Amino acid sequence: MCTTCGCAEGNLYIEGDEHNPHSAFRSAPFAPAARPTLKITGIKTPDFAPSQTTEGDLHYGHGEAGTHAPGMSQRRMLEVEIDVLDKNNRLAERNRARFAAHQQLVLNLVSSPGSGKTTLLTETLMKLKDRVPCAVIEGDQQTVNDAARIRATGTPAIQVNTGKGCHLDAQMIADAAPRLPLDDRGILFIENVGNLVCPASFDLGEKHKVAVLSVTEGEDKPLKYPHMFAAASLMLLNKVDLLPYLNFDVEKCIASAREVNPEIEIILISATSGEGMDQWLVWLEAQRCA
Repeated sequence: MCTTCGCAEGNLYIEGDEHNPHSAFRSAPFAPAARPTLKITGIKTPDFAPSQTTEGDLHYGHGEAGTHAPGMSQRRMLEVEIDVLDKNNRLAERNRARFAAHQQLVLNLVSSPGSGKTTLLTETLMKLKDRVPCAVIEGDQQTVNDAARIRATGTPAIQVNTGKGCHLDAQMIADAAPRLPLDDRGILFIENVGNLVCPASFDLGEKHKVAVLSVTEGEDKPLKYPHMFAAASLMLLNKVDLLPYLNFDVEKCIASAREVNPEIEIILISATSGEGMDQWLVWLEAQRCA
């Protein structure tokens, strides 16, 4: 995971930085990050071997760190991860305190790429328009496409490009949120980078993680990526209008999610047909009032 492999050290770009004379990224938000040439010799690789099943499959998640990186011991990876997450968690608590002071509901939308969360979000914003003040932080590795789609609904949005990074972190939210106009008691939607692994570990200061899973992905996804669904308060089972055309077992998917997280709430939803949208809006209002 990126708490140990360093993939978060990408070329961060937040919309507006190109106008900031102190920004290192103002001249080329899509420029490739510099990659120094390293020559490392004399490093002994710590003894580590993946566990094997009777079928010969390899499992690298059984060590202390729950993952594997060439040239690093399990203990060292664990130390690095604890250090990274500790710093992030302190920043997340500051974000949470700031949001709480303004009674703002903050939701971290997480999913794999192509789950339909941007379309679902735009439809949600249209239904909330003139009812609840909203703002959006959009996370992607590159482009400002999704932020443009959000702004087309009339909702303030800011794009955060993570470069090589595969998730948003608390510092990015601390940098982006103050640039958005959002009234007290409003809703801040954070659409994370499409990734069901790393965003599970990074607290942004949100009240809830909302996992979006589309019926085109397979009903065993919660079992394949358990950390994300364990961290989520709500699962939106999206694109249910496509169920007549797919071999997708809804009950099996729900059972898989609840095997990982017995407390998770689940809403079947479709931005195309409108199914489940009212239930989703009721859930949002309940969280605002909680």
